[in-house]
Amino acid sequence: MDLYLLLMDGNLEECEDKLIWMENLQDVRVKNFIAVENAKTKKFLGEIPRKLEKSIEKYQGLPFLLQAKLTERGYFKLYRTGKEYVIKLDSQILLRSSQLGENVIIRGFWTDIKGDILAYSYSTGTDEGVINIVNLKNGEILDKIWGSIWDLVILDEHRFYYVKFFRKERTPDGIDAPSTRVFLRENGKDKMVFGEGLPASYFIELKTTPDGKYALLTVSYGWSRSSIYFGPLEDPEKWRKVYGGDFMCYPIGYRDVVYILSYEDGGMGKIVTHEGKEIIPPQEMPLENATLLGGRIVGVYLRDASSVLKIYGLNGTQLDTMEFDMPGTVEILHTHPRELLLRYSSFTVPYRLYRIRKEMALIESQEIRQEIGGEYEVGEDWATSRDGTKIHMFIVKKKDARCTKALVFGYGGFRISLTPHFYPHVIPLLEHGGCFVVTNLRGGGEYGEKWHVSGMRENKQNVFDDFVGCLEKLKSQGTKVVAWGRSNGGLLVSTVLTQRPDVVDGALIGYPVIDMLRFHKLYIGAAWIPEYGNPDTEDREFLGKYSPYHNVRMAEYPPVLIYTGLYDDRVHPAHALKFAKKLKDLDAPVYLRVETKSGHIGASQRIRVKELADLMAFVFKIFGL
Repeated sequence: MDLYLLLMDGNLEECEDKLIWMENLQDVRVKNFIAVENAKTKKFLGEIPRKLEKSIEKYQGLPFLLQAKLTERGYFKLYRTGKEYVIKLDSQILLRSSQLGENVIIRGFWTDIKGDILAYSYSTGTDEGVINIVNLKNGEILDKIWGSIWDLVILDEHRFYYVKFFRKERTPDGIDAPSTRVFLRENGKDKMVFGEGLPASYFIELKTTPDGKYALLTVSYGWSRSSIYFGPLEDPEKWRKVYGGDFMCYPIGYRDVVYILSYEDGGMGKIVTHEGKEIIPPQEMPLENATLLGGRIVGVYLRDASSVLKIYGLNGTQLDTMEFDMPGTVEILHTHPRELLLRYSSFTVPYRLYRIRKEMALIESQEIRQEIGGEYEVGEDWATSRDGTKIHMFIVKKKDARCTKALVFGYGGFRISLTPHFYPHVIPLLEHGGCFVVTNLRGGGEYGEKWHVSGMRENKQNVFDDFVGCLEKLKSQGTKVVAWGRSNGGLLVSTVLTQRPDVVDGALIGYPVIDMLRFHKLYIGAAWIPEYGNPDTEDREFLGKYSPYHNVRMAEYPPVLIYTGLYDDRVHPAHALKFAKKLKDLDAPVYLRVETKSGHIGASQRIRVKELADLMAFVFKIFGL
C-alpha cells in the first residue's frame, strides 16, 4: 500500500494513494484514459487550433541558431528551421534531421579542434538518445553511443571522453541511479576514468580549455554546492580538486591559474582564482556567466533579468560595458582562443549572432538578422509578494495597447532565470491584442544565489506567493489572466491553482512535477531532492503542505489544460495524469492533452506546431479571442 499525507483541518494525515496505478503507462486503463481525454480536449478546442497553426508555423519556422562553434575548418552551427534541424559548416549543410528518421530532433553537436570529426546527438524528444561520431574527411561513422550522454570531448578518431548519466541502472562502481560518471571510449570500449565513489544525485560536467590541453570539471550536488577539478586532459589520474565548498562555483578558463565564477556566501557572483585570490568582487547585479578571451574576462550580468556585458582585465580592472537596444538575453555559445561567439535574443528577436575578438570589439555576424515585423514594446513592472518582496515582471504587447488579457509565465526554481527569449506561439496572441507577462520569481537566479535559496526546499511557498502577487496585481488592473508554467513551472501553476484558484481565469500546466511525495520515485526525480527536499525524511511535512496532488479540494476552479508527453523520460507523465484525474473526479473543468510521439525536451517541428496550436487555442478560448 502506498501512503501519502493529506492536510485535514490543519493536520497532516496519511491516506492511501488510490491512483498509483496510473504510474504504469502500459496499463490498459491508463491508455484508455489518455485516449478518451485527448478526444474530449480536441472537441473542446474545436476549430481554433487549425486556424492558429499557420500563424504559429510562420514564427516557429523562423530559423533559430541553437549552437555555434569555431574550428580550424570554419564555423559549425546547429539550426532549428521550419521543417527540421540542420548542422552546417559555414554555408555547407552537413546533416539534416530528416535523414535520421521521422520526428527526430538533433539535440547538439561536438567537434575536435581541427573540425575534422563531428559528433551529434539525436532523439525523438527523449533525454536518452544516440550519438553518432563521424569522420568528415570521408563520411565514415566512427562510433555510436547510446543513452543519456553529454559533454563529449574528442581526442582523436578513436578516443573520446564523455559523461554518462545513469538513469535507472547502477554505475560500474555500484552506486544507485541517478548518478554520473566520466568514461574514456577507445576503439569502441569504455573505461570509467572519473567519478568513482561519487554518491547518487551528484552531477559531473566536463569541458576543456580552448586549446584542448586541460580538463575543467564541475562536480555538483543539485543546485546548491559544487567542486572544481583540473588537470591535463590526456591524464585523468591527475585531475585534482582545486576549489569548491558548500556553494555553487564553475570554472571559466585557465591562464596559469584556474579562473572561477563563485557564488560563495549566497552572493551575486565573483571571479576568483583557484588559489583563492579575488579578481572581480561581487557587483550589484548578479554575474550569470563568464569566460576568458585572451587576456580579458567577459562577464554576462543580469540587470532586472536582462543581460549586460562587462569586460575586465585579468587584474580585475573594468575596461568596457556593452548593452543592447532592448531587454534581452546574451548566451555564451563558444570560446575559441581568438574569438568568442555570443547569441542575443529577446521577445521579438529570435536571435542575433555576435562575435567578440581578442581586440574586444563587439561584431554582429553578417548572417541574416532574425527579427519579426510589427510594432511591439517590452515594458517592465513590479508586484509585491505576501512578505513584501518586490517581484519583477516583463510585459510584452503591441505598442500603445492596453494589457487586458495576459498570458502569465512563471518558473521559480533550480536557479533558472527567466530572461527575455523568443516564444513563437505567443506572437499570434500579441497580434490579437493580448499581452505576455514573464515573472521573475524567487527560486530563480535573477537576483543572485540568495534569491534562489529563498525559493527552494522549505522556502518553496515564497515562489507561489510571488506568483500570486503578480497575478493579483494584474487582476486588480482589470486584466484577465491565464497562468502558464512548464516542468517546475507546472508545479508552480498547479500549486497556485489549488491554493488560490480565484486569481486565475485559466491555467496551462505543462510536463509538470505535481506529486511531491513520490517525485523521487518516478524516473530521475531523485536528482531533484537537493532542490525540493526528500519526501522520505522530515521534509515530507513541508512538501505535503503544498504538493498539488495532495491538496486538491472542492473549489471553484477555472478552466485548466494539462499537457504532457507519453515519452517524457524526465518528468513522469503520471504527475499530469493523476492530477487531471483527481480534478476530474471533482467535476472541475479540466482538459488533458497527451502527446504520443515525443518527450520532455521537444519534438519535431510538425508535432511541436500542433501542440503549440492547441495550447494557444485554449488561451484564445479563455480570452474569447
